Amino acid sequence: MLNKVVQWPVKIKDRVVGLWQGSGDEAVESKSWIKLGVAALASLLVIALITGIFWSTEPAPFSVHDNALESVAGDETKLVTGVATTATLIRISDTLLSKRGGYLSNDAIPPGVWLDNIPSWEFGVLVQVRDMNKAMREAFSRSQSQSTEDKDLALAESRFNFDNRSWLLPPTEGQYKEGIEYLQAYLDRLVDEDQQNAQFYARADNLRYWLSTVESRLGSLSQRLSASVGQKRLNTDLAGDSEATQATSAPSEMVVKTPWNRIDNEFYEARGSAWALIHMLKAIEVDFADVLEKKNARVSIQQIIRELEATQQTVYSPMILNGSGFGVLTNHSLVMASYISRANAAIIDLRELLSQG
Repeated sequence: MLNKVVQWPVKIKDRVVGLWQGSGDEAVESKSWIKLGVAALASLLVIALITGIFWSTEPAPFSVHDNALESVAGDETKLVTGVATTATLIRISDTLLSKRGGYLSNDAIPPGVWLDNIPSWEFGVLVQVRDMNKAMREAFSRSQSQSTEDKDLALAESRFNFDNRSWLLPPTEGQYKEGIEYLQAYLDRLVDEDQQNAQFYARADNLRYWLSTVESRLGSLSQRLSASVGQKRLNTDLAGDSEATQATSAPSEMVVKTPWNRIDNEFYEARGSAWALIHMLKAIEVDFADVLEKKNARVSIQQIIRELEATQQTVYSPMILNGSGFGVLTNHSLVMASYISRANAAIIDLRELLSQG
């Protein structure tokens, strides 16, 4: 009995070798199946690679005016205050779901699960969608702090704040589609003359509210992009207030550096945020035209848009490079940080200008 057990591995080995090296029809058929399997696997990998490259193309910009006009079925009389901003927010949100490859951040199978640049781009866009939706609910649609918030905008905000990587039960795409539907319901009421329960107040204080959020987002992006080469920074957390305190102590000097495997993610998140902001600012230029004209601030918002448009230039390198500051290789993150920082500085100036009487 023991002898039989010992002979089993030897018999199995002889069988496999015989299938591969044998001269009979059985060996030929076995080799054919192996070659066919290898060829099929290689073909699937090539198809996945080509599909991944195709899906990694960022969406093209769109015309804010044409999109707003399309949202009201071409009726220019319905282009009331708030239509441009709301229609732009809807279009940006829909682009997340309808672009090439659809929504990729929650993909669980190849090639989507292998991609990270476009999911980072999607997150940058999503952050701006969330911030704009919040500003519309808390400021743009309310006449004062004690007024009632718009029901559709509140429901839309909750949908867009859903986990951006949920694959199932429920999927992220379903929640964001519902958010778009609630935004559309608000837009439908906004342009309906028979309904007065949907408003959009284009006031300087409302605009400053949203710009303060944009300022914080761009400031964070700029710091993370600049940290690609590593920096020694002095702790300025409590600067300017001798009585200020913080929860836990922190060193007076620290080294800040973005991990090497996060550099391309930060870069494409910044590109996504800038892409969304370009369209939102163009919509703001339409809906807040009178406010900007009164403050002589139209040129300021146009300069911000121009700085952000520079972030959308074609990246010719096959990968995001991280050369040292003045080294031989370029540093894409520092170039992006430069444009983001200049746009952020212009937003700070614009907020101060809007605060003046």
